[in-house]
Amino acid sequence: MTISAVDFASLLCSRLCHDLLSPVGALNNGIELLADEHDPEMRARCLELLSESAKASANKLKFFRLAFGAAGGFGETVDTREAKSAIEGLFGDNHRVKIGWMIEDAVLPKAAIKVLLNLALIAGDALVRGGQLDVGAEVLDGQVEIVVRGDGPRIVLDAELRQALTGTQGDTPITPRAAAAYLVHQLVTAGSGEVQISEVDAPILLFGVAFRVG
Repeated sequence: MTISAVDFASLLCSRLCHDLLSPVGALNNGIELLADEHDPEMRARCLELLSESAKASANKLKFFRLAFGAAGGFGETVDTREAKSAIEGLFGDNHRVKIGWMIEDAVLPKAAIKVLLNLALIAGDALVRGGQLDVGAEVLDGQVEIVVRGDGPRIVLDAELRQALTGTQGDTPITPRAAAAYLVHQLVTAGSGEVQISEVDAPILLFGVAFRVG
C-alpha cells in the first residue's frame, strides 16, 4: 500500500503529537500544582518534576527533528554524533535502556541517519521492560549497512510494525503508530534494499538493512 506525501506527513505529525502529549501534559499539571502549592518541599518537588518533563520534551523534539525532519541542514550527510546524542537523550536519560554505539564513521548519508534513528526508536519501544539497545552502521562502496539489536527481559514488536517495515501490510491502512516503520521501508526500498527482521519467537530483536545511497 502507498500513501500520499500529505497523508504521510499527517501520520508523522500525529505520532509526534502523541509522543509529546505525556511530557507536555505533565508540564501543564506541574505548573498548576506549583501555583497552588505553598509548602517549600512540595514546591521543590514540583520544580523537579517540571525540569524532568521539560527535558523529556526537548529530547523527544530533538530526536524527531532528526528522525523525521530536516535537522542536520540541507547537505547530503549528517554528523553521527548528532544521531548518538538523539538516541541517548530519548532512551538513555531514564536508564531504562542502555545504548551500545558501534559506529566509527564521523558522518553518514542523511537517509542512513533517518533509517538508523527510526529503527532505534522501534527497537527501543519494543524493550517494554528495558534492556540493551545496540546500533551499528557503516558505508561500503556506496552501500549503507545498518544493524540494530534489542535485548531485554520482554520484547514486543507489534505485527503492524513488522508488516510496515517489510512492506507486507497489503491494503491495511498505515496508522501513526507505524509511521516510523513505513518511513524506514520507503527509504530502504528507494535504495534497492530491504529490511531483515529476526523471527517472532527469537530471544532478541534484530534489524538489518543494506541499501544504496547517492
